[in-house]
Amino acid sequence: MNNNVGKHSMNGRGPRKSVLSAAIFAGIALAGFGSAAVAADDTSLTWNGITLYGTVDVGIAYQSHGSPLSQDFYPTLNYIIAPNSNKSISTIASNGLSQSKIGLRGNEALNDTFSFVFNLEMGFNPTSGKLADAPKSLINNNGKALADRKTAGDGSRAGQFFNGAAFAGFSGKQFGTLTIGRQNTIFLDNIVKYDPMNASYAFSIIGYSGLAGGMGATEDARMDDSLKYVWKYDAFHIGAMYQFENNDTAPGESWQLGAGFDYAGFSVDAMWGEKKDAIAAATLSAAQVALPNIPFQSLAATISDNDAWMLAASWTGGGFKASGGYEHITFSNPSKPLAPGFSGLGGYWISITNNAAFPHDKELDVYWLGLKYNFTKDFDLTGAWYGYSQDAFGLVSCSDNRAANCSGNEDVWSLRMDYRFTKRFDVYAGASWSKVEDGLAAGFLHDSTTTLMAGFRFNF
Repeated sequence: MNNNVGKHSMNGRGPRKSVLSAAIFAGIALAGFGSAAVAADDTSLTWNGITLYGTVDVGIAYQSHGSPLSQDFYPTLNYIIAPNSNKSISTIASNGLSQSKIGLRGNEALNDTFSFVFNLEMGFNPTSGKLADAPKSLINNNGKALADRKTAGDGSRAGQFFNGAAFAGFSGKQFGTLTIGRQNTIFLDNIVKYDPMNASYAFSIIGYSGLAGGMGATEDARMDDSLKYVWKYDAFHIGAMYQFENNDTAPGESWQLGAGFDYAGFSVDAMWGEKKDAIAAATLSAAQVALPNIPFQSLAATISDNDAWMLAASWTGGGFKASGGYEHITFSNPSKPLAPGFSGLGGYWISITNNAAFPHDKELDVYWLGLKYNFTKDFDLTGAWYGYSQDAFGLVSCSDNRAANCSGNEDVWSLRMDYRFTKRFDVYAGASWSKVEDGLAAGFLHDSTTTLMAGFRFNF
């Protein structure tokens, strides 16, 4: 993996994205599927154990309070209310249901017991053709007034060539699967499994934001330099994950454990995890940009030690699927503070750090509940409710919007319909309403927004 892709130099120039590299990657992938290739079946593009897969998701959206489209941030719009959500907006948008991506995965039998497995995935924005790059979207707003900022947010896809998965390992039916590299966390795996909106950006806050999947830090929904083990026996499964410390994208180590079962339409999973020196990147304010020796092409960051646990369940039967979950996250000041002036995820420079954001531990609850009904095998309707609730964690307790460390709440309600014309092509339409209150509304231009979106998606 080329760790230089997406980096910013200290002279203030933007990152150089290698169009040639992308063309070479696509050419190599497609070359294997020429006249000599034989597909494994009519649902995949597989040759010699290597499968090419991908998604393209585009549409049109309206927001009562929105911000201009981003060509870098992978949701492309702030589908959920954000601090800079301002005027009504109608625009082309993308990735409403799924991240647009292209990838390669492989499974090669080594003997009767073990196989070699790998996965490489590149997420992109079909509205711009750019690699998905959340930190770049934050940098684009550096020094700008809140009302003038475009859509932006932190995230785990940071302009890397393989900004999704990039791992390899070994798998055995009796022994489980052990992989190493850049991987989804166990928490994110279960968000995808139990989110009634299937981790949609447009209709789910736990899909739009990686906070729940990253144990409080959206950059940690996918972890570089990690070991992951998954084992399944009959209806039961377990998982464990470890991220090494002192790497150049996430300095602190992390541990995660999970267990669950699937039986007769009922599924349940429980998990726990910790992350040291979690990084939450943010745009530089005008005052920060004006500080001496601060590169404009850099970011600020809040540093914390986080721990979390989650319980989620679902039931399927009679055309219905009900699913829900609860996660509790604790944010503490870091035990090993990080000094400013280091290269973070994607190679972006962190020039300002805050190691004292939590005079008292921040306690955040995340919860959701939803119901899906299949009218036919090709048409379904899903409704869901999501919520955040935080306790006050400043030096002075408060329950209004004077500061972001006051107690507060956020609610998201959404409804979506999806119709599949073929196995690989579907169209969708839906609406969401999101609202913030008290501390979670601090600094916002507006406290609620309604989002309407319709689009189509092609999977291969």
